[in-house]
Amino acid sequence: MQHNGWVDEGYGAVADAFARNFAETPELGAAVTVHVGGRKVVDLWGGVADERTGRAWEEHTPVPVMSATKGVLVLCVHLLAQEGRLDLDAPVARYWPEFARNGKEGITTRMILAHRAGVPVLDATPAFEEILDWMPVVHALEEQKPLWEPGTAHEYHGHTIGWLAGEIIRRVTGLTPGAYFRSAIADALSLTTWIGVPADRLPSLARLAADGPAPQLPPDSLFARILTMNGEFVFPGIDDPRGWNSPAMLTAEIPGTGGVSTARGLATLYAAAVTGVDGGPRLLSSDTVTDALRVQSSGVSWSGFPDLGVSWGSGFHLDSGSQVPMLGPRSFGHDGAGGHLAFGDDEFGVGFGYVANRMIGADDERAVRLVAALKGCLAG
Repeated sequence: MQHNGWVDEGYGAVADAFARNFAETPELGAAVTVHVGGRKVVDLWGGVADERTGRAWEEHTPVPVMSATKGVLVLCVHLLAQEGRLDLDAPVARYWPEFARNGKEGITTRMILAHRAGVPVLDATPAFEEILDWMPVVHALEEQKPLWEPGTAHEYHGHTIGWLAGEIIRRVTGLTPGAYFRSAIADALSLTTWIGVPADRLPSLARLAADGPAPQLPPDSLFARILTMNGEFVFPGIDDPRGWNSPAMLTAEIPGTGGVSTARGLATLYAAAVTGVDGGPRLLSSDTVTDALRVQSSGVSWSGFPDLGVSWGSGFHLDSGSQVPMLGPRSFGHDGAGGHLAFGDDEFGVGFGYVANRMIGADDERAVRLVAALKGCLAG
């Protein structure tokens, strides 16, 4: 496949890996962008944005990025902490008093970020339209009892982290998390990244496509409930009205999983976080990054989900080998179901973003190859 874009001298291996993905994997459409030292050194895109029509993936094509959204959300939380507006280790109730019910009085923002709050699912079952309306989920979280003593175990808060951290942002700033992200970060950097994409951008989005039939999870299992909001969403389904190409879902604010971005938007965001871009200020200080990097959760989960080698700091994935590949101990970011990956690293001065619309499950080598190629370029 003839891809589009360019790489700086010394980064040809990343272009080679990008091309290999199209030649050797079910890659459909994709993009990868890398900043080093605040300067863009890789900017590539190619393939098909919509399998149904054959529409090409273009320079500014955004795509639903699933849980890579969490990195965007968490970066906003750390920015508020850095500004002194939010104490990650204070009870959430300091900012959101109604949350302090039914055993949640001692839950801190950091416990939420580390998936240790004990509320990975709801006992209540808000309907699809209510989930998109924000406050019904907030009220359900206020009434929810933790599944375990908060802070003592972890379980992936796949969707609930979005409303938990998002409502904290709203209580501190007066803005919903998507609106805060745009006003505090994204507009100034002209990022093609949204939590709640504007409706007029919908026609430009790449359409997610499956790689074979979706795996069937027992619907009453904790894992299925986590991934589907008690069955109201389809995972990893892609079709309307409740799959991840749904305009209603993408224009709503679903801050754990519903973001939309280009690779360029994510790479620029993380580059801004660790170095600044094009001479601009660095968003997160070295001390803020150090705090975010301290391992909070790893190993077997509360429910017994096996240890896959993944570890979390305060909200961010940390470098986790082939599962969540990054550059080293100062790397932080988040992957997304189907293959997306974005991260920053202030040791290497890197902001990295890779997005794709072919959702591949197990044994997905695409991001692994790209990061390995980048490592080689940086070492060379």
